[in-house]
Amino acid sequence: MRLSLDRVKKGQHIVIRSIPNEMVRAQAIRFGISEGAEVVCQEIIPAGPVVIRKNKQEIAIGRNLARQIGVELVG
Repeated sequence: MRLSLDRVKKGQHIVIRSIPNEMVRAQAIRFGISEGAEVVCQEIIPAGPVVIRKNKQEIAIGRNLARQIGVELVG
């Protein structure tokens, strides 16, 4: 099922499918997140960022950016 990162729920395992914005993609790669990476939605801050976790690293992504990132649910 395809959706954007801002629509996932806490605890869901997802795969990053598309990061269309060049600047966002470059930033994500610096954090070790790229298209095809499997991550977990760690937290959804009400009216705030989406926090994802890959290995032991947590990354907060603003809602506007999260809306642009295409993901797919795992399992």
